[in-house]
Amino acid sequence: MRSELLVHVVDDDPAIRDSLSFLLDTADINSRTYESAAALLARADGLEPGCILTDVRMPEMNGLEMVRRLTELGIAHPVIVMTGHADVPLAIEAMRAGVKDFIEKPFDDEALLSSIRAALAEKAEAVARDGETNEFSARLATLSGREAQVLEGLVAGQANKVIAYDLGLSPRTVEVYRANVMTKMQARSLSELVRMSMVARRP
Repeated sequence: MRSELLVHVVDDDPAIRDSLSFLLDTADINSRTYESAAALLARADGLEPGCILTDVRMPEMNGLEMVRRLTELGIAHPVIVMTGHADVPLAIEAMRAGVKDFIEKPFDDEALLSSIRAALAEKAEAVARDGETNEFSARLATLSGREAQVLEGLVAGQANKVIAYDLGLSPRTVEVYRANVMTKMQARSLSELVRMSMVARRP
């Protein structure tokens, strides 16, 4: 099954770009190639979800500098750097800057694909997590002020009677608000409601 995520391949050598593009295509992985770090950064605003595979040593801007720039721009794509033996210290420095993995040239195709699949899986999980956070936040925004107060009490582990006392309401009214909260949040249980609330508030 072809991955919906994209591998952004950055290398100044056209032969290597073509070779990597072909390798990824045969592995059912979508890719886009860039001849320089600047070419990738020019698309930074609309960079499709996926991972970045980059040579560590390139003219004008090397892979490490590109990683730092991506971090400044808030782009959290996992990055894998390809490195020649002489560039290993630079690759290790890149790891400290947040790179996920580095692969030494000449690399084994399966080792590279394994690293790429791990990076794509990590990104897919992050995309799903962000989607869940946005969805739960949208549901949270539909709650009235009173419903939100009742939710706060429930998340704090308070019983209906305690919430009713704190808010100056009858326990029966709190039960109604609680039922509304469960419906609006589409929660099937109190534990699920608490998890949704925590996810929605996740930074």
